[in-house]
Amino acid sequence: METKPTEISSSKMFEGYNKRYKHFSPMLGCSMTFHIYLPPSSPSDKFPVLYWLSGLTCTDENFIAKSGAQRAASSEGVALIVPDTSPRGLNVEGEADSWDFGVGAGFYLNATEEKWKNWRMYDYVVKELPKLLSENFPQLDVSRASIFGHSMGGHGALTIYLKNLDKYKSVSAFAPIVNPINCAWGQKAFTHYLGCKKPDWEEYDATCLISKFHDVSATILIDQGEDDKFLHDQLLPHKFEEACRIAKVPLLMRLHPGYDHSYYFIATFIDDHIRHHAQALNLP
Repeated sequence: METKPTEISSSKMFEGYNKRYKHFSPMLGCSMTFHIYLPPSSPSDKFPVLYWLSGLTCTDENFIAKSGAQRAASSEGVALIVPDTSPRGLNVEGEADSWDFGVGAGFYLNATEEKWKNWRMYDYVVKELPKLLSENFPQLDVSRASIFGHSMGGHGALTIYLKNLDKYKSVSAFAPIVNPINCAWGQKAFTHYLGCKKPDWEEYDATCLISKFHDVSATILIDQGEDDKFLHDQLLPHKFEEACRIAKVPLLMRLHPGYDHSYYFIATFIDDHIRHHAQALNLP
């Protein structure tokens, strides 16, 4: 099976290119797709990378089509890397029964329950994908990396960043699930993927992790719409804000009246996030 990425589409945008690739993932045991937005370049250019982790039900296509991130990525000289949200095509019983678990809902963790053993999106994002990029795309400098995401992907970005402060220069999120052990989405996913031991859940909860991994160099940026229907029962940003305050972690939490949970909200503030990361990535 082809572990090297094969290009399956390419579209020019803001003088750079959206390119979609397919490869077999030994980590996940299935074929996976991902997108790269490559800014306009000369042969000697090497770009820092910014990983985007998408939310529930998304593929690697939603962000590329809807966010408008390419304009700022092009001008700032940052490559965008957009993986999928779960393994696909494994035909595990129940994998597609609900929109908030299984396919399209990998929660960026390494499942420990036998039935879901292929759901290892944490290792895919942190280990396998960067190695694949480094071996196959000489124009990418994967040693200069940052990470951001939306909703479930915001949860993924925050937890991955906090546990790998040596690998990422900065983190940001749109409407992240910051305290999944205390919301229905997280409790459902963690029970099935990780079993019933609560200490195992805390390893994938940004609000729990911040007290352990608080040597954060760049300010954490979070944007949250105040008209987001998931704000008070699923996202719980005030819990993370309080944990950051106690741990003395620099956090910029911006609440935006009238904005919801959608890509309209993301597209409105995406340029600020690209610039936030470009600044951290281009520091000497």
